[in-house]
Amino acid sequence: MGYLPRFLALFLLPALSCQAAVNLSHGIARFGQPLYPSTFSHFSWVNPDAPKGGQLKLMALGTFDSLNPYILKGTSPISTGDFFQYGISELNAPLMVGHGVYDPSGDEPASAYGLVAESIQYADNLRWVVFNLREQARFHDGTPITAKDVEFSWRMLAEQGHPQYRTMLKEVARAEILAPLRIRFVFKQSVSRQHILSLGELPVLPAHWWAQRDFAQTRFEPPLGSGPYRITQVKPGRSLRFERVADWWGKDLPVNVGKYNIDRIDVDFYRDRHVAFEAFKAGGIDLYIEHQAKNWATGYRFPALERGELIRAEIPHQIPAPLQALFFNSRRAPFDDVRVREALALLFDFEWTNRSLFNNTYQRTHSYFPNSPFSARALPQGAEWLLLKPLKKQLPDSLLRQPFQLPVTDGRGVSRDSLGRALQLLQQAGWKLRHQGLYNTQGQPLKLEILLVNPGMERILQSYVKTLRNTGIQARLRTVDRAQFKQRLDAFDYDITLLVLPQSLNPGSEQWLYFHSSQANVRGSKNYAGVQDPAVDSLLQSAMQATTTNQLQAAMQALDRVLLWQHYIVPNWYISQHRIAYSKRLRHAQIPPYSLGLRAWWLDPAETP
Repeated sequence: MGYLPRFLALFLLPALSCQAAVNLSHGIARFGQPLYPSTFSHFSWVNPDAPKGGQLKLMALGTFDSLNPYILKGTSPISTGDFFQYGISELNAPLMVGHGVYDPSGDEPASAYGLVAESIQYADNLRWVVFNLREQARFHDGTPITAKDVEFSWRMLAEQGHPQYRTMLKEVARAEILAPLRIRFVFKQSVSRQHILSLGELPVLPAHWWAQRDFAQTRFEPPLGSGPYRITQVKPGRSLRFERVADWWGKDLPVNVGKYNIDRIDVDFYRDRHVAFEAFKAGGIDLYIEHQAKNWATGYRFPALERGELIRAEIPHQIPAPLQALFFNSRRAPFDDVRVREALALLFDFEWTNRSLFNNTYQRTHSYFPNSPFSARALPQGAEWLLLKPLKKQLPDSLLRQPFQLPVTDGRGVSRDSLGRALQLLQQAGWKLRHQGLYNTQGQPLKLEILLVNPGMERILQSYVKTLRNTGIQARLRTVDRAQFKQRLDAFDYDITLLVLPQSLNPGSEQWLYFHSSQANVRGSKNYAGVQDPAVDSLLQSAMQATTTNQLQAAMQALDRVLLWQHYIVPNWYISQHRIAYSKRLRHAQIPPYSLGLRAWWLDPAETP
């Protein structure tokens, strides 16, 4: 594709915007202005003088069979465990950072600043956006990053990329190269700033490198990158070595000052969390993010900690908690019946689980967006009520009249009231008690399988399975390896499965992936429950089009309420703090409220051998 001369492109932009005012900025916020002005030198929570150097050993839970993170086929490192928090990945640098998983903002919920793009231009009517690329931006082989690479990335990801990229880019009508370092994306219609933030997450791939390779295939060859680290050693499925690019073109940019301080990071992949923890105790890992309450309460009594070689910390945060839940696959019977789903949810005893297995560490999840301002409150009011009223005919009768509530037990078993209500719902759905079991009119038993990938969850869910069996349901747990688990998720081959959905303070495109009808039957999509609900679709549209924080909160609270009343999940539990243990060699400045900020940690030279 050819390009317009720079002066002509600048001349045409106002005309192309249909007389709408044109904004030129170093960044963009979903609402209002970014926290940091164009003159900022670094984020306030980093140490701009952090020393560089040293080596770090980290862990990831699971394995990988590809270093191509952009396609549905295979499992790449970025999808395993806590890997994305480390600030290293096989992902190419995106146009902008601050929004998304590549380098999330630590102290503001919905802003992005230029990385590969030096600045952006967009019209007030939000029909297009121009990214002006940095002259110094380079791939690791020294090749300049140009608009042709951006256009190639958009085209390849939209046509052959993972479904999440196709969804992210679905509003783009075309890309136009205006100059070697300028590219304009034209949208199919006026969009919201959220769409521009999502487009800014576009990873810029090297067109010349991929021209000699099949984009749709998995590979163990380290991809040609453009970020602060490069992969220098690969042991397939077992380990990766990342080395800091000393002359990285982005090291002095304000968004990167004080970050990416470790010279070499080795990541070992463990299939079993207990084995990984033993390696941490023995000094084979320098940092461990704890996810098991029992281990946090009883497992940190070992010599290295007692000698002061490790630091154990609980760090409060304001990050929306990931949604952990048992997801019903509503594509298949009997889970396509909301009465069956509600009945099964009533039979889960959180209080017993929390007391007996978690030392009362967790809070019950009462929302799809725990620990956030997007959780539905009591009864709908104000702007939320106005959104729900036109959808009244599509909603459960009780939704507008009573708050959603989960059963609370005394911690000694499901109450008689909950059990009676569950059996009543199952009877209404056509399941009758006979021969000590539940059967439908065709004489088929009610049976289900809970698909797991983490063997440690078997101990936690055994009591739930026992309750289901005592109620007359033929229930069982099935644990598979990660490769098979991914295959079954991609094909929606499960009855119920335990999953964790990351949430954010800037909900948008990821909620579309999780809950929109268009994603329900897309192989590999993240709409695991198979949600196909016009009311949900309408509220997702309202959330995407929100122009103020209040509008966004109202739309998300309404969405939360509708999803809860459809009983697509058995909500689990969450905490609002980081539980982390790490080598005393590691140092950090301020922990920001919306991120653990590991990208800005460094090794103390005095403690490094």
